[in-house]
Amino acid sequence: MKSRNPIAMKSSTQDKVEGTARHLAGKVEECTGKTVGCEKLESRGKSDQISGSAQKKIGEIKEKVFGTQKS
Repeated sequence: MKSRNPIAMKSSTQDKVEGTARHLAGKVEECTGKTVGCEKLESRGKSDQISGSAQKKIGEIKEKVFGTQKS
């Protein structure tokens, strides 16, 4: 019988790519919010940038700890 792992870990590369994408999307949201004068959109963009940077950093840490993973 196979044991299922309830927590699937993303590869370091996947975390870095997703983090970069989230950071860039947040940058676009922030700039759009500034342009149209929507503080909520601007704030959400800044938040997404922070989340993206954190996710990218997690990917970098995984790479150092576990080595480069092929997934």
